[in-house]
Amino acid sequence: MAGSSSTNSSLVELGSVVHSTIALVTELETVIGTITARGQAEKPAGETTLDALSLAHDSASLIKAHATKISLLIINEPFTPTAITKVLRELIAGPLPALASAAEACDANRYTQAVRRDLSWRCGRVLKEYKELVQRIPSDGKILSDAKKNGSRGVAAEKGSIPVTGLLWAACDEVIALSKLGVAGYFIQKVKQFRDMVKDTMEELKEWGEEEDEDEEEGETDTHGDEPGDIEQVTDSLEATHISDTQAMLDEFMGSQRPIPRDDPDRIREKLDIGLRRLRLITLFYQAIIKRRLQTLPPLPPPSASDVPSKLDEAITFLGAIPERFESLAVAFYELEPGDIDAEMDECFSNAFSAAELLRRSWTGENDGFTDWVLNFQLEMKKA
Repeated sequence: MAGSSSTNSSLVELGSVVHSTIALVTELETVIGTITARGQAEKPAGETTLDALSLAHDSASLIKAHATKISLLIINEPFTPTAITKVLRELIAGPLPALASAAEACDANRYTQAVRRDLSWRCGRVLKEYKELVQRIPSDGKILSDAKKNGSRGVAAEKGSIPVTGLLWAACDEVIALSKLGVAGYFIQKVKQFRDMVKDTMEELKEWGEEEDEDEEEGETDTHGDEPGDIEQVTDSLEATHISDTQAMLDEFMGSQRPIPRDDPDRIREKLDIGLRRLRLITLFYQAIIKRRLQTLPPLPPPSASDVPSKLDEAITFLGAIPERFESLAVAFYELEPGDIDAEMDECFSNAFSAAELLRRSWTGENDGFTDWVLNFQLEMKKA
């Protein structure tokens, strides 16, 4: 009888701590959500010497480890509410509020607005997935059933504790990865992604430009998805094709844009050649930025007030806009719209020039080898 009373007391205590944990996480989510939306820090730079990225790394690592314990405790016999309560309290006392503190301490004036916003978003994901796991802690004193452990199917399908734990691990790993990259590594990674996006667009446009135009008679006997019968064939193919081949087939279907007309009255091919040359120059520009500017960044966060973080934020805005503009340019080419092609080309040109001008001088404001390279790049862009 005494044992039963003790167990009931432990379950009541566990329920109370679970409730407190969910309330705390919900409050922290609100704080971090505000940071993610706003981006800028409320406090001026220099007020804290706290290493936000290191704190985020350590907090996420501890949350991951403690969450693993919780995940195991709720699916293995014997069910021990006191052990789960202990782990929850340890998280409440340290890692959870510390994770939110790391997001708050990641001042945009020291770490850049881009890193601050990204870190807060990743921390928010950790909190969201952690709350999902806590909500699956049983209150009846029994371990989770197979359905609640692995997940259920059907109309009322629900993720099990094991899949939820996996999502939490992934969220924690994302925070840890950003912390390890640091500010410089983060921007290098971003610019590499932009470069690769531009390369992909360049290859797609090359392939499109190599397509041969067909006369009207040949077009009527070919299958381009223009007639009802063609749509039926595509539908039948989708049903008969293995799922692993579906994406490749869709890519081929969606990639069947009209080729450049043989007479080319709007000089599309000439414009395409210009666009491809500029795409090639942009990929070289990205690579040069990584080597000459991002790999030579001064220590970040800076020990004192500096304009480097704000300059990085401004640069990444221009650099990130370029791949998006080139994607829009590709669509204009596929639709054979000369006016749109010229407009999008000008936008690409403008963003590249703005980024080049912003990064032309060194971080100390002096001319160097990259300054000369930028001038040549701008000249080549104009020639193209």
